Amino acid sequence: MSTGLSRVVVFVTSAAVLVIEILAVRLVAPYLGVSLETFTGVIGVILAGIAFGAWAGGRAADRRPPAGLLGPLLVVSGILALVSPLIVDGLGPSIGADAASIVVLTFFSFFAPAAALSAVPPVIVKIQLASIEETGSVVGSYSAVGTVGALFGTFVTGFVLIAAFPTRPMVAVLGALLIVGGVTLMSTRRLWGLTSLVAGLLAGSAMLLAGSPCDYETTYHCTLVEEDPDRPDGKVLVLDRLRNSYVDVGDPTYLEFRYIRTMADIVDATFEEQPLRVVSIGGGGFTFPGYVEATRPGSSNAVYEIDGALTEIAISELALSESIDVFEMDARRGVASEASDGADLVVGDAFSGVSVPWHLTTVEFVSEIERALTDRGVYVMNVIDYGDFEFARSSAATLSEVFSTVVVFAPESVLSDGRGGNFVLAASASEIDSDLISGLTAARGQREWVIRDESLTRFIDGALVLRDDFAPVDQMLGSRS
Repeated sequence: MSTGLSRVVVFVTSAAVLVIEILAVRLVAPYLGVSLETFTGVIGVILAGIAFGAWAGGRAADRRPPAGLLGPLLVVSGILALVSPLIVDGLGPSIGADAASIVVLTFFSFFAPAAALSAVPPVIVKIQLASIEETGSVVGSYSAVGTVGALFGTFVTGFVLIAAFPTRPMVAVLGALLIVGGVTLMSTRRLWGLTSLVAGLLAGSAMLLAGSPCDYETTYHCTLVEEDPDRPDGKVLVLDRLRNSYVDVGDPTYLEFRYIRTMADIVDATFEEQPLRVVSIGGGGFTFPGYVEATRPGSSNAVYEIDGALTEIAISELALSESIDVFEMDARRGVASEASDGADLVVGDAFSGVSVPWHLTTVEFVSEIERALTDRGVYVMNVIDYGDFEFARSSAATLSEVFSTVVVFAPESVLSDGRGGNFVLAASASEIDSDLISGLTAARGQREWVIRDESLTRFIDGALVLRDDFAPVDQMLGSRS
């Protein structure tokens, strides 16, 4: 094998490992969500596969003629890559979302292809090593080529491919290319090559026929839009297995989720019937911006939604009004630009799984929100928590660092049995009329527990204040998500 061809093979296989690593996060997201723990599990398993493959490939190259190993390794790698989505879809629905489950699902799905691909570089080194005097330069050069290939696979997949193509077709193309490359290297063994090609095509066909669990695959989410059988115009937006939003496309004033109704009561109790300037952190199904537009005509609605595809889905499926201003950018950057205009209301409802992205929870970000609000402005935040409510308590403690008034609303069922659910946190530099808000929620037929003043102090009880240099939000929620 020529030096040029051998470097191409190392480059391609090293890039393929990182392509698989990035796509693995997308493939498991519908079942595990997207969190720091998901990324940690995937990266850890892929690294374990790389380590095992490098060891096994070097050992095999010492025991048999290395040239005969390359073709089969590429073919096997391609077949394993093609099969990985089938394994994810087979195991995913029955698996939990804790750290152990993340590792188990990722191991069974992606360890083997990562190991098979990582066995190629030491085999190539064995082939190219003509004498022991050249060991350093040969090993070093192929290590450099492999690293460059890994960088290429990382940047191209993360910055280009994910935004341009669905995940499963990318896996199919990658697997097919590896199989074709392996068959080409095994051209002198035509029967084995033909058998491998057929096996790969069958695996690829099975993967494509299995389809995707998503209606839409955005840059950040596996997305479904489900019809409500009990309400003709009701639609549910599902992101990575979680019911993110409910929208009645014929009646935007209809609010299905309890926490949204509580937010609406906070607005009605705080502001007179007049247009408002509202800034929303996260769009999802755009339920609340639609409600504000319907109930307070003339309001200004600015929504910061980083996933532009969700906006397109909301327009086509959920009747999102064109008069709502949607900005495809991270909310932290967007809110910082709002400070000069003065918002009456900022709504925090951005989620990755059940967790708020950590950089949208800290004192530094809350301070940006405070600067963006008018003197009587209110920040309302949706928080999901369970068990000991560590994240909800920390969120309340963080808001209390910035705002003089903080009130927590939660239904009795959330607090009484530890099952958890949605908390609504309201914060302002002015007083918040929690009695009036409670009256409005009672009129709707729901009862909210109100936590403020002394009860808020007891609720917080030494909880961690979240800051940019330490905000372990995913760890607070990961074992319960």
